[in-house]
Amino acid sequence: MSRNQRRDERYEYYGCVTSHKICSLPGRLEDISLSGCRVRFPIPVSMDMDNDYTVNIKLFNNESASTLPVLCHPEWNKQEDGQTEIGFSFLQSLNTHKLESYVRHLQESFNDKDDIYSLIIQTKPVFVYC
Repeated sequence: MSRNQRRDERYEYYGCVTSHKICSLPGRLEDISLSGCRVRFPIPVSMDMDNDYTVNIKLFNNESASTLPVLCHPEWNKQEDGQTEIGFSFLQSLNTHKLESYVRHLQESFNDKDDIYSLIIQTKPVFVYC
């Protein structure tokens, strides 16, 4: 799915994901948004694309880490170089509000990084000749 077809902006976020029904090894969270995420597992996996899965996402805050179980539905998968990349959409579950809160926190963090450009007085480059 191309970026311009996404409902929500995705944020690059690297974390740990586990789902023993999908893969016995942990996967790596590649990016996340309010509506879904992309996960890479280190081995080829086969899964039923019609089923819903509980995916445990490890979230890191400034002081601690916590694991958040989230109900997901696979939208697509791609196997490449002995690895499997899966795109999940989030389904409504008990932890949806915690996940949304965390993604909004990521959104604010990314927006704060962009605000540094507003501190630059002059945005045009100035060339100094010697």
